[in-house]
Amino acid sequence: MSVNQESRDRGSGLVKRYNRRSFPRGLPTCSYGERQRQAEEPRGPGPFYFFGGANGAEIVSSYCESRGWKRIYHKDREDFKLKWCETKSPANYRNFREGEQLVYQIPNNKVLTTKIGLLSSLREYERVSSKVNHGRGLRRLKMEEFIPTTFRMDVREEREAFFAQQEGVSNNESHMWICKPTGLNQGRGIFLMKSQEEVAAFRLKLQHTEDSQANGKMLHRQPQARIVQHYIQRPLLLKGKKFDVRSYLLIACTAPYTVFFRHGYVRLTCDLYDPSSNNLYAHLTNQCMQKKNPLYSQLKEDTVWSMESFNTYVNDRFRVAKGLPRDWVLGAFAKRMQQIMTHCFLAVKSKFDCRLGFFDLIGCDFMVDEDFKVWLLEMNCNPALHTNCDVLKEVIPSTVVESLG
Repeated sequence: MSVNQESRDRGSGLVKRYNRRSFPRGLPTCSYGERQRQAEEPRGPGPFYFFGGANGAEIVSSYCESRGWKRIYHKDREDFKLKWCETKSPANYRNFREGEQLVYQIPNNKVLTTKIGLLSSLREYERVSSKVNHGRGLRRLKMEEFIPTTFRMDVREEREAFFAQQEGVSNNESHMWICKPTGLNQGRGIFLMKSQEEVAAFRLKLQHTEDSQANGKMLHRQPQARIVQHYIQRPLLLKGKKFDVRSYLLIACTAPYTVFFRHGYVRLTCDLYDPSSNNLYAHLTNQCMQKKNPLYSQLKEDTVWSMESFNTYVNDRFRVAKGLPRDWVLGAFAKRMQQIMTHCFLAVKSKFDCRLGFFDLIGCDFMVDEDFKVWLLEMNCNPALHTNCDVLKEVIPSTVVESLG
């Protein structure tokens, strides 16, 4: 079931398969053999495809070549059928022929896939929706139901409200907070604040940055915009380990809109969960962080579960104890993820650059707390398409193929 342009189904978005990560612009450094291939660019009627980067290159190339498409290496060529690039640049969309070509990544997907972009879009959507009578039976989600309390550090009023809220709070009463830069991925730039002293130190750092800007000491570089978000300290654990769930939103077409949801996989930490740990890899579940754990090479296969394994574990361990319906993971949890993803899509669909041929694959990360409440952590463009363990070898290739199919 798709979410069409009229968005008739406002409770779910449904089923296909898809995943992220960012790389330097253009092609990776070329070997001698690859330079030769570039020098011998295929000509003729095609069809041709261009792939820029490394994330998912083997899978995309295998699919295209199975259909008789030929790879081209000069990014400025305009006779392509498909252009798949990890990073967005104006050159990717220059002279795009609508309805004849396919280009991966909607040019302005940042309204959905950056932390501040998503937050701003959801807030605006909530303000507008609150003034509209949607009739009976069409209750919309509220942000507080699926987004942890969040403050923007690049907005003075929000920054001051956050720090004012922390004043007079003892360490015993305080919440943990997680600070995330808006445009980075793979855990880069993230840190936790677990005490009032750490909050105060962060405040001083921001004040120093603001003073430097005012004094003209940062003329050529804007500070990284950040959000501070309430850290979910009591997550549901799988065998004592913290986890999150990567699901996929495929925007297969923007004119008209055709949108699908797809199950992904579960990402777990190597270590048992300890909220007091100072190691980020005890708190962040993505593979880039887990690879920093000395035990990763031994536990690699245990850090990724299939959705079926997750479903079986919840049935065995929690169904009776928590009064859950059988197959909660594949039923109620999947439906809740679809509701949240659809809500986010509806918040941005009027903002997207809509041209026939633009498509996108969004990696959506969810967490479940010990009360089985579902939280959206973030939505990511260009999700990681590596296949370095058995579950990913099952999930990722079919996700990419279904995205292109």
